[in-house]
Amino acid sequence: MTAASGLPNLPAMPRLFAHAIGTFFGVGHIPVIPATWTSLAVAILFYLVSPLHELVPQLVFLAVFLVLGVPACGALEREYGEDPKQATADEVAGMVIGLLAIPMTALNVLVAFVLFRIFDVVKPPPARSFESFPGGWGIMADDVMAGIYTRLAMAVFLWLAPQVGL
Repeated sequence: MTAASGLPNLPAMPRLFAHAIGTFFGVGHIPVIPATWTSLAVAILFYLVSPLHELVPQLVFLAVFLVLGVPACGALEREYGEDPKQATADEVAGMVIGLLAIPMTALNVLVAFVLFRIFDVVKPPPARSFESFPGGWGIMADDVMAGIYTRLAMAVFLWLAPQVGL
C-alpha cells in the first residue's frame, strides 16, 4: 500500500503488454486527441461486435481494462511523465461503463460517446479530485467517474427518448 493514498502498489508489467493495454492497442499513440480516438474506437467496437451487446461480455471487457489498466497506465506514466496522453486505457474503462447494458443503437452509442467526452473533459466533482491518486490509479479513477456520470445520464436519455419520439 502507498502510505499517502491507502491504494495498493501494483507489480510492474512488461513494457509491450503495458503499451498494448495502456494505449488500447496503439490508439493512444495517435498524436492528436488520442483520448477521443480511443473513446470512439470503443464506441464503434461495442456497436459493431454483437457479443458486446450483452452484459456479461461487457462486464468481462470492463474488468480486464480496470484490472490491467491501472498498472499499464502507471507504467506509461513512468515512461512518459505524469498522466501521459498515450495512456488511454482509462478512456476504455470509462466509455464501457457509459455503454453498459444500453441498447446498442447508433443513436444511443453516439449519445454515450458525446456525453462521455463531455464528462471526461469537464470532470465534475469528485472526478477531478481523483486525478490526485498516485500513478495509474489517478489516471483511471477520473475516467471511471466520467463513465459513471455518462451511464447515469444515459439512463435519463433512455427514459426521455421515447417520450420525445427518438
